[in-house]
Order: sequence, then structure tokens, then C-alpha cells
Amino acid sequence: MPADDAASATLPSLPYRVAALAARKPTRFAFTPDGRARAAIAAALDLLELPQLTLKGEITAQGRNDYLLNAALAATVVQPCAISLAPVTTRITETIARRYLQDFTDPTGDETELADELDAEPLPEVIDIAAVAMEALLLALPLFPRAPGEALGNASATAPGAQPLDDAALKPFAGLAGLAARLKSPGGDAA
Repeated sequence: MPADDAASATLPSLPYRVAALAARKPTRFAFTPDGRARAAIAAALDLLELPQLTLKGEITAQGRNDYLLNAALAATVVQPCAISLAPVTTRITETIARRYLQDFTDPTGDETELADELDAEPLPEVIDIAAVAMEALLLALPLFPRAPGEALGNASATAPGAQPLDDAALKPFAGLAGLAARLKSPGGDAA
């Protein structure tokens, strides 16, 4: 598929209406997009390729009005190397847990420290599994992928005729360990 077709393809969707979810047993799902849908996701997430993507799990009722989504994300992504732009393939596996609360309120002030509520979000009318998969994948992507053997070089910028700074000069306390050792040794002299 040409790149323009992939970019213009619509993103996939796998919606579950909350009103239709079972109250007594889990609703199981498996999201495994086809090649065209993966190409659209790859274009949306600025990936070179997305050879594999799967999100499998279940949505379970919690009480009368709340729901819990538990799933396993598995993906293979190809991104450009942050240094050389060469393709870098990464295997991603993540466990996803989302709590959807009907009476959700945004935490304010001191409430933001309640860690138990931070994984919760408002209960939507529709839970789109494809959107959950894309968001989880985006959050799991390596920020600066590196191809094997690629490393950042040392940069040096100095005024003409000046001595360039090296790593030792940028760590002013590094020499103190040697000075402390000399002072502690018998007959050690700091001068």
C-alpha cells in the first residue's frame, strides 16, 4: 500500500456499548487489526511499520455502574533510529488495566495524591478497544530507539585557542575522591 493510502486510511475501531455489556460475566475481546488497519495506525503514530498488533482481554462489571478493563498488548513496531534513522524493530508487551467509573470526578488539590484513583477515568457510552490499543501502544513506544552499534558521539564547542572541556572537567567533584584518599593515607599530603 502506498504511503499516501496508508495515511488516508481510516483508523480501525472495535466499539463496545457500555449499556450492552454483561453485568454478571466478563465480556472478552480480541483486537487484531489487518494489514491495512495496521498501516493506518503506523501512519497515525509515525511508525515506519507495524508488523504485529494484538490486544486481548476482558471488560468486567464492577458493582452496578463501573467497569474494569484488563488486557494484554503485544506488538512489533519499526521506528527510525534516533541517531542514524535506520529502522529499529522493537517487541512490546504490556499489561493494561483501566477503571471506568460512572461517578468519576477529576481529582483536585490534595486529592491528586490518591494513587488508587489515578488509574480511573469517566465511564464513556462506548469503550473503543482499538482506541485503547493505540493509546497503550503510543505510551509503550521507545522514545529514542537506537539501532545496534549506534551511539552519540562527543560534541565539543570551544572558543578559538581555548582548551575544550572533557567529561572530567564537567564533573567538578570527581577529583575530590582522589584528594580525600590522599588525605586519609598515612603521610598523605594534599599540597
